[in-house]
Amino acid sequence: MPFAHGAACPPSRPAAHRATATMGEAPEPSPQAPLAVLSKVELRVSCKHLLDRDTLNKSDPCVLLLMQSQGQWMEVDRSEVIKSNLNPVFAKIFTVDYYFEEVQKLRFEVYDSHGHAGVGTHDDDFLGGMECTVGQIVAQKRVTKPLFLKYGKFAGKSTITVISEEISGNNGYVELAFRAKKLDDKDLFSKSDPFLEIYRIDDDRSEQLVYRTEVVKNNLSPIWEPFKVSLNSLCSCEEKRKLRGVVWDYDSRGKHDFIGEFFTTFEEMQKAMGENKVQWDCMNPKYKIKKRNYKNSGVVVLLDLKIHRVYSFLDYIMGGCQIHFTVAIDFTASNGDPRNSCSLHYINPYQPNEYLKALVAVGEICQDYDSDKKFSALGFGARIPPKYEVSHDFAINFNPDNDECEGIQGVVESYQSCLPKIQLYGPTNVAPIISKVARVAADEERTKEASQYFILLILTDGVVTDMADTREAIVRASYLPMSIIIVGVGNADFTDMQILDGDDGILRSPKGEPVLRDIVQFVPFREFKNASPTALAKCVLAEVPKQVVEYYSYKAFPPRCPQPETPDSNLSSPQ
Repeated sequence: MPFAHGAACPPSRPAAHRATATMGEAPEPSPQAPLAVLSKVELRVSCKHLLDRDTLNKSDPCVLLLMQSQGQWMEVDRSEVIKSNLNPVFAKIFTVDYYFEEVQKLRFEVYDSHGHAGVGTHDDDFLGGMECTVGQIVAQKRVTKPLFLKYGKFAGKSTITVISEEISGNNGYVELAFRAKKLDDKDLFSKSDPFLEIYRIDDDRSEQLVYRTEVVKNNLSPIWEPFKVSLNSLCSCEEKRKLRGVVWDYDSRGKHDFIGEFFTTFEEMQKAMGENKVQWDCMNPKYKIKKRNYKNSGVVVLLDLKIHRVYSFLDYIMGGCQIHFTVAIDFTASNGDPRNSCSLHYINPYQPNEYLKALVAVGEICQDYDSDKKFSALGFGARIPPKYEVSHDFAINFNPDNDECEGIQGVVESYQSCLPKIQLYGPTNVAPIISKVARVAADEERTKEASQYFILLILTDGVVTDMADTREAIVRASYLPMSIIIVGVGNADFTDMQILDGDDGILRSPKGEPVLRDIVQFVPFREFKNASPTALAKCVLAEVPKQVVEYYSYKAFPPRCPQPETPDSNLSSPQ
């Protein structure tokens, strides 16, 4: 594919939409088919026969990953710089979200880096680029393509290889701390400058670089900095998969001297947990053959190993976490007189109105995760008996001591029976109801257990009046175990409501404080009028599992009743 990009990119660019080096953004939903992340994909990059741009040494290559977003190329992430190497294998693993239903265009750009100056900004620093799609890499697993300079000119014999691996069953990462003792001295006038590489050996016997440590200068018994890798990257979540460790003596010209190697498995590594240590002889096969009394070229020691679980939504649900569902219904006068067939609150004996359709569609999903099947049902914006004063957080069953209804049907019946008793009024204030649910969620937070998560469904026919107070309430709620779903009913202009949904930017309080988590999902019901009820539910609830995991991860609350530990339990829990 011709590559028509010549100049180097600036040192930093805004992150591309839906492609991140860590967690991808949630996609924007559509009424027909809400987008869902099929999976996350890890990309490993290597190059061969790069152009040599340096006069005295070889090029110092670095790879930039860009993704096309709305017609613009945006930098997602970049690799480390490898000194003086025309055939680099980069240790950096790029992680992107993969959407089966989208064409996700990627661009890999290779540059000759210049020390502290970073990636250059001149054509002379550009070693070549390649374009492809995420789908192509996923389908082929391994893609090798030539690198192009600007105007579609070949960059000599330069090629780039991208290997993809779907992250599946990945529920954690491992932190490893290595050192070595009495390594062979490869330098004439000083001691070796050792670094360690860890490789995973795949089923086809090919080796994938998992991690490359820093270089410890002039030291035959180096202690390397601890590092973290995902279990998926380290061993494909298979404890018995063979791993290879290689120790090198660093050479600034790229001609590193081989010191020795060792073989192990993650199963064996786990013996280093706690106070224990695991060590291996660092062996040079050539020396073993040539030297009669050869013992080793040093010893590599695993000082410590820590497994960090990353729990999934299912882990929390199966651990006993209950989803508590609260519905809040707009009873402001703009809905129209409920006795009039044009009213959004009109009770048609043959067909439910939009309020009821939205309530049932979302509620029926949520009730499966609530053991007592009791839902809080609140109203706002109406004058209520006995004094007919305006209330913005009243129980629609008119029981101030217990606002819960028996199942979705109980909510529907309470809604229908309360309509004749109230007077629709205004304004459209939702902050009081958000704050009311937040107070209950705050009590739950103090238990320091993953026992209850709260979903507030707000059904409204117009833009909220108390926008400043609502923003403040949402920012406060983002620190609590709760999510907010707002469904716009009717044909009003809901443009201003999009500000509450953090998809287009970070929601902030009037004082400028940002939300801790994006907990609001807004959708106009009219986009789903002709769709099935499951389409609406799927759209508005799609982000809830992620929000639940984000909250409990932030608080470091594990599931209440984790499944019993088995030898593979750290690797096989669903994600």
